Amino acid sequence: MIRVLAVLMTVATLAACNGASDLGDAPTPLGDFNLHHNIVVAPKAQKGPLSREVSKDELAAAVQAATAERFDRYDGERFYHFGISVEGYVLAQPGVPLVFAPKSILILNLTVWDDAKNKKLNPEPHQITVFESLDQGPVVGSGYTKSAEEQLKNLSQNAAKSIENYLVKQNREEGWFNGGRAVASPSEPEDK
Repeated sequence: MIRVLAVLMTVATLAACNGASDLGDAPTPLGDFNLHHNIVVAPKAQKGPLSREVSKDELAAAVQAATAERFDRYDGERFYHFGISVEGYVLAQPGVPLVFAPKSILILNLTVWDDAKNKKLNPEPHQITVFESLDQGPVVGSGYTKSAEEQLKNLSQNAAKSIENYLVKQNREEGWFNGGRAVASPSEPEDK
């Protein structure tokens, strides 16, 4: 029971975060990272149940724009490329408040390429699932208060933030953007 509550609290916390809220701040350090190609496709994107309609081109364009918005802030010395495939989505429709307040969701796969090494940094695509920000509160779904375009923009910004979080983690653990040298976390002394 405690484990289930912990998972639900984590999901709620992640959903509550607005992916664009920190764009005015300096970007989180990512070593030599510089995004060169930002390729987003959605040929296999599946529309979830009770979702509003959006075209595959609109899906790809929204994710690409949010990714550029977040990662064009980085100006490291080496080029990296993203291959992103939108796998599925739900853009919530109006529900019945207090009974059924649907939430939007976006699922995508990410592959990161190192241009200089001409190889994938993650051999298998990393799957990212994001929910809409809960800025309407838990009772009213965004289907009442936002257009499909606004929902998609919010989801795309949350996805871009999740990608950044993944890259920071991989850089810390695997040294992706520091010449293969892992970065010590603040609580661990770095080897000299």
